[in-house]
Amino acid sequence: MSETGSVELLDGLREVLVGRLSDIGRRFSALLAGTVPHAALVIFTRECTGRPRKVAGDPHIVDRVTISELDSLRADLDHGQIFRGRASIAGRAREVYAILDRTDTLLVVVPAGALSRTLPLGPVRSMFGIVATAIQLQVQGASPAYLAESRAASAERARTVTELTEIHATTLETLLSTLRSGDLDDTRARSAARETASAALIGLRTAVDTHREFAEESVVTAFARLRGELRGLLRHRDIALDPVEPAAAGRAVPGEVAHAARAVVRGAVLALSGPADVTRIRVAWTCPEGELVVDVRSDGAGLTDADDLDRQLRPRVETLAGTVEIETTEGWGSRVVAVLPLQAPTTPTTHHALADLGPRESEVLGHLVAGRRNRVIAERLGVSESTVKFHVAGVLRKLDVATRAEAAALGSEAGIRPTA
Repeated sequence: MSETGSVELLDGLREVLVGRLSDIGRRFSALLAGTVPHAALVIFTRECTGRPRKVAGDPHIVDRVTISELDSLRADLDHGQIFRGRASIAGRAREVYAILDRTDTLLVVVPAGALSRTLPLGPVRSMFGIVATAIQLQVQGASPAYLAESRAASAERARTVTELTEIHATTLETLLSTLRSGDLDDTRARSAARETASAALIGLRTAVDTHREFAEESVVTAFARLRGELRGLLRHRDIALDPVEPAAAGRAVPGEVAHAARAVVRGAVLALSGPADVTRIRVAWTCPEGELVVDVRSDGAGLTDADDLDRQLRPRVETLAGTVEIETTEGWGSRVVAVLPLQAPTTPTTHHALADLGPRESEVLGHLVAGRRNRVIAERLGVSESTVKFHVAGVLRKLDVATRAEAAALGSEAGIRPTA
């Protein structure tokens, strides 16, 4: 590939990584269109509990492809493997290219024409590895925009599953009741129909359980993942980690809550481990009714800049309608307590409008809600005033408002608190 072609490819890949996570499939599809003509593209990752499928292309394919189909294809592949062949996608066998990245993220491309056995897919695998890693980092970082979009998607899926379950369960139970009646003739036909309806009812309940398992995570499993991450954070420090396991019978938590809780703990542990006199950090999760309580404590003299940690953690927590408190007492150490509701508020919000904002734009919006001018925001963020003007313009454009006051009002309605 020529130098010009390489530069264009890298520029294109950069564009894929910038923007809403939910649209990353469409952006990657546009990048591949010239080299791998395709009718549909699907990126599938269990990291994104809200929208595990990032799709682009023919709606007859991307709207009908199921999680079970993607899971089945993924189970047949090894990490790094490039698959060319037929697979069950969107209800029938289709020719596809498929790649499983080492992050366990799956790429499925349905070619626009005949499947090519000679098309070089090595570069596609390398680019997809970067895309998959970017998705993983965005999810682990649990930005407010990601959490808002994920919570909205989870709520949407939960409503859909509940509605479909009620409709199909009622239909099948009515059918079974009729078939069990002794007033009908033709015993053999009635028996066959009864078995069919029973199998369909079992299948429906299994599918609901699968969706619930996908969208939620056991609090014990979520904490075990966190414990592994914390060992890596503290491996170069002589600090004892004291993890307090949640109750084994603890309930499952929504995926976005688990991601936010782990991000809060990582941020808190990094900050609390800063002072040289800290020798122990205690991390505990509890699950009282309807909420997850994250409690992180350290010994030592205490934090010197609790406000900085608050600015880092609060947007994530408040995006999920939670609360966070930071206490630091000289000579007694510091404590961070975050309370995350396990269910989304029943009142509608405008969080979806915030999903377009980047991390810095979200931070700027918090300052707009506080009523600050560009000069003050620049001082708080340590950037130039022209940079702040650029971010403010981006906020106005993405929120589709004309003035700073409108942006502040929209942010306030969506639960964004004034940045301290």
